[in-house]
Amino acid sequence: MYPKIRAAVLVLILFIFTGCQPSAKISDAGARVGTWKTAQTIQPFLYRQFMDENRSIEVLPFTNPGDQKAALLAGNLDLCGTTLGLAISAASRGEPVVIVSSLCNKSSALVVAKDADIKTPVDLKGKTIAYVPGTMHHILLLETLERAGLNPYKDVQLKRIDFFDMEQALAQGAVDAFCSGEPYPSLAVSKGYGRILAYPYYKEHIGYINAGMLTTREEIRQNREKIQQLVTAHVRATEYLKSNQNLWLEQAAAFGTEPEILEIAVNNMELAWDIDDQYMVQAKNLAERMKQLGIISQVPDMEALFDLSFVEQARKELEK
Repeated sequence: MYPKIRAAVLVLILFIFTGCQPSAKISDAGARVGTWKTAQTIQPFLYRQFMDENRSIEVLPFTNPGDQKAALLAGNLDLCGTTLGLAISAASRGEPVVIVSSLCNKSSALVVAKDADIKTPVDLKGKTIAYVPGTMHHILLLETLERAGLNPYKDVQLKRIDFFDMEQALAQGAVDAFCSGEPYPSLAVSKGYGRILAYPYYKEHIGYINAGMLTTREEIRQNREKIQQLVTAHVRATEYLKSNQNLWLEQAAAFGTEPEILEIAVNNMELAWDIDDQYMVQAKNLAERMKQLGIISQVPDMEALFDLSFVEQARKELEK
């Protein structure tokens, strides 16, 4: 976690927009929001642009959703990004977490060595695949292997490797494949040693859902207005970036990913905020699949995990 001054300077330097009129206010107590420094999770860095500029908001960058959730439960964040898989796992253990908006969809890819004799997922039999346990990419990888008739625990070797080390492991031959989120798949393609084997989405079941914004029941109880203001800013930031793709990618490049890599990745990334009926069906399907795969022991109360009142209110404000 970064010190307040460093985080504030980061926000001011990286994300200064013109023409954005403040459209929400936040309490004098301010807010702290966690997210990743990736193109598909960029929106919180823009929240300030859609709030009263005299109010305080601190955006803190993390490298994984687990650390964000831990900071949230410790009371160090008001709102943070999370993968849906992690949120469902947390809720299944009785943790008091609540998803209040979507964050991004898509963003996953199954990558193999460019010259490997692997044409379809069936050809992964006997291969070593890098993954991060409990993530959406892990779940989609297991789904892909099972649909190919492969036993994930007998027919392949799953090797735990952090996302930012996967492409190097593939380049060095330490693994034959990896399943990860952008920009790492596109980075492997750009550098010439990786090839996209599959985008592991199943529209009829889980769909493209990926990550959302997470808070706690206690935070909602004590600071509902603050959470509403943050969600409304999230909606406006998302819509603004979706209507200005070049600006989105330009600002995302400030995180250190080269523009040409983002151009490769852009069709596999989708900024999001809404949670509709189809989304809820897919989230419930995801939870059921996680139980079948042994990732969770019981399916949590999915209605309690989501509080749709915040996006519903933000939608009304957006339509004004």
